[in-house]
Amino acid sequence: MRKSLIAPIPQDAPPLDEGWLDLDREAVVEVTSENKDYPVESALVSGETRGWRAADSGTQTIRLIFDEPQRLKRIALVFEETEIERTQEFVLRWSPDGGRSFREIVRQQWNFSPPDSIREVEEYQVERSDVTVLELVIVPDISRGAARASLKSLRLS
Repeated sequence: MRKSLIAPIPQDAPPLDEGWLDLDREAVVEVTSENKDYPVESALVSGETRGWRAADSGTQTIRLIFDEPQRLKRIALVFEETEIERTQEFVLRWSPDGGRSFREIVRQQWNFSPPDSIREVEEYQVERSDVTVLELVIVPDISRGAARASLKSLRLS
């Protein structure tokens, strides 16, 4: 079995705002659902602050299909929940072959408990070459409640 460890960037690390991929130009995005007031591009385009929200409850998928294979070094995710207490799980995975097979990068759960715990910030250092598809699968409430998935931002470099 081959495996590699990835580590979150320490909270006290200086922000690295340079070098993010321009997903508007580099990829096509597929999404299982979206609220018309919070489209998926609001979570993927630099400078946007609204983020994405699903129109439906239940498991949701955001899939980035790259025009050309990419080398990814860093993945940054921000989730926010200001209203409902819930436990969310997400899986981030990548494909080197256009989506025929996937390899998991990270699987993580987070407990949102407004007003105290409303923001999950994750940043991973990865070394992945030939990434043709990146997929984020979100289970907004592992107890299968009526919560809707949301994503404040996803950035890649």
